[in-house]
Parts: sequence; structure tokens; C-alpha cells
Amino acid sequence: MGSKSEGTVGLSDRPTLLSIKQAQERLHGIIHPTPLVKSRSLDELAQRDLRFKPENLQVTGSFKIRGAFNKLSEVAQLGAHGVVTASSGNHGQAVAWAARYFGLPAHIVVPSTAPPIKVASAQAFGATVEACGTRSRERVDRARAIAQERGYIYIPPYDDPAIMSGQGTIGLEILDEWPEVDTVVVPIGGGGLISGIATAIKEVRPDVRVIGVEPQGANKAWQSRRKGQRLELDHTDSIADGLITLSLGEKTFPVIESYVDDVVTVTDRQIRDTFWLLFTRLKLVVEPSGCAAAAFILQRLLPQGERIAAVLSGGNLDPAAISTLLPHE
Repeated sequence: MGSKSEGTVGLSDRPTLLSIKQAQERLHGIIHPTPLVKSRSLDELAQRDLRFKPENLQVTGSFKIRGAFNKLSEVAQLGAHGVVTASSGNHGQAVAWAARYFGLPAHIVVPSTAPPIKVASAQAFGATVEACGTRSRERVDRARAIAQERGYIYIPPYDDPAIMSGQGTIGLEILDEWPEVDTVVVPIGGGGLISGIATAIKEVRPDVRVIGVEPQGANKAWQSRRKGQRLELDHTDSIADGLITLSLGEKTFPVIESYVDDVVTVTDRQIRDTFWLLFTRLKLVVEPSGCAAAAFILQRLLPQGERIAAVLSGGNLDPAAISTLLPHE
């Protein structure tokens, strides 16, 4: 279904180059400015000039800390008594870490299927973790109810300009380190990561292409683009658990439509194969969601000679799940 409020999204609901630069200042000394890494063997395999942004090596193991810390720095200044969020894992860990930094209690509502490693990490950072159903709507409703009951601030996982601005710092880092880049490829879940990155890149270098990648079994952005409106899927299914939201955000969708040049999909088999390549060639452990962008560029569908950066969005993989990602042959 299309969102009735999409036409009302204003400039204050979007990240800007200024808000992303301000987020970069807040994050200085807090996060790792992850370096672009490359592999000669992967360049030869793809027949392209590839570099990978390893956010799996980031604080809390994913890019999510950028947006969460930026948002919590705002709410802490406003005198928040505590924070609550709904998360499949990585955002919850990031909120828990940032809440501990600012001395705020945090309550994280996760799906009953959340990977144990992500739950344990959020708890280790001092958060209270509560399991609630399997659908994102259930978790969000429960988190908002807790916010109202306790006077906590609800921290959205992606549909918020401060969250998007924090994630956009990745775009600035890519351009600073590799100004010759032609194309930046980014995974799409709810759209916060690609909205921030695309804003940063297009506002500085509008000639650089931005491509979004999502699993075939969770292709809400792909379908929304072709229909020209934000759609909500009835069901999603993929091993990339961080990308299986049923819809893009009301705020992220217009940004994606404005700044993202193309949206493509990859199969779970391609994600598995990419996990193995990144593990063996780059010695990086990347969770399935983080493999999506690399899975697309390794298909050699982009022009030869192109300089391509892919965001590896996270590495919080349950060790017990690694065997399911290894090649069968």
C-alpha cells in the first residue's frame, strides 16, 4: 500500500549535507573511520576496480552506531530520561552502546528470532532486551508503548533525519579517501543507510552513481520504484535478516527516489557465495546483510573499468550460523 503522508515529507525530515557534516563532528573520536580495502584477486574476478567499506569492523560491529550515536546525542541534550527502540539486532546494539555512553537506560525490543549474539551484545552494553513476536509492526508498537509508559524517547532504526545523517558520514568518508570513485553500492533495509550515503554523495559529487541492493525475497524498494510509490510487502524472506523490512520508511523513500540512481536485487545463493569470497580473500567476517552490495558488484554487471565502492554494512554473525553459509561443494 502507498503511504498517504509521503507528499508531506519536508526538508526538515531529510538529511542535508550540513546535518551530515555536523554528525561527522559529533562522531569524531567515537567511531572508526573505516578504511576502504581491496583485493587484487577480487578485482580480477569482477574485472573491475573494487574497494570495500568494512563497517563490520565498526564499533558494535555495524554502521548502525553512526546514526544511533548521532540521534542519542540530540536526545541527551534535550534531557531524555531513557531510550527505547525496536530492532532485529544491530540497531539495538548501537542504541545500547550509545545509551551507556550518555548514561541513559535503554530498552531494546527484538524479534523472538533475533540472533543470540546480537541479543547478548545489547545486554552486555547494559540494555534491557525484550523479545516480542516476529513482525516489525509488533516490535514497534511494543517499543512505542514502553516509551509512553516510562517517558522514554523512541529511537527509530532508520526513518529519522538524525539517523540518516549519521549513516551519511560513510558517504563523506568514501569521497574523502577515494575521490575518483564512479559508483557506490549500498544495501537497503529500511533505507536509512542508503538515504544518508546518497545525500552525502549527490550533494558533493552528483556525477557519482549510487546503487541500492536488496534481497530478491525482500524487494520492497525495487517494487516501490517500479510502482512509483512506497509499497508494503505482505511477507519477506531472506538469510539477510537485517534487510527484510516490509517497507521503506516514509522519510527514507523520498530521499531514495531523489538520489539513488538504481535499485537491484540479489539472491540468497549469491549472498552465500559472497560471504565465502569475502572471508577467504579479504579475511573479513561479514553477516549476510552486509554481503548484499558486494554480491551485486561481483556479478560483473557494471561497466568494465568502473571504480566501484561497496559498503559491507555489518559483521554481527552468530558463529553457529557460519556453517550454513559455507559452500556445499
